[in-house]
Amino acid sequence: MGELLIITDFFVIASGNSDRQVRTIYESIEERLRSRGAKPIGVEGEREAKWIVLDYASVVIHIFLTEQREYYQLERLWRDAPRIDWEEPGA
Repeated sequence: MGELLIITDFFVIASGNSDRQVRTIYESIEERLRSRGAKPIGVEGEREAKWIVLDYASVVIHIFLTEQREYYQLERLWRDAPRIDWEEPGA
């Protein structure tokens, strides 16, 4: 994202099939990053859990309800950004 958007280097985009699953993904990400000393500078949408955004400055994490992800199509909007498929080591 760095060359296309000066406010962050990476977008992480994930989705869940229910608001409960979206909230669980959010809680898991925040807990794991906090245990490593990372705190978000901003969080939006956690109450409704349809689209939660965690801002860690150089990384912005978007967690969507599946329908919201299809509607907003961030991948299409930022299609010129290089895509990096990532899998947790040992997964």
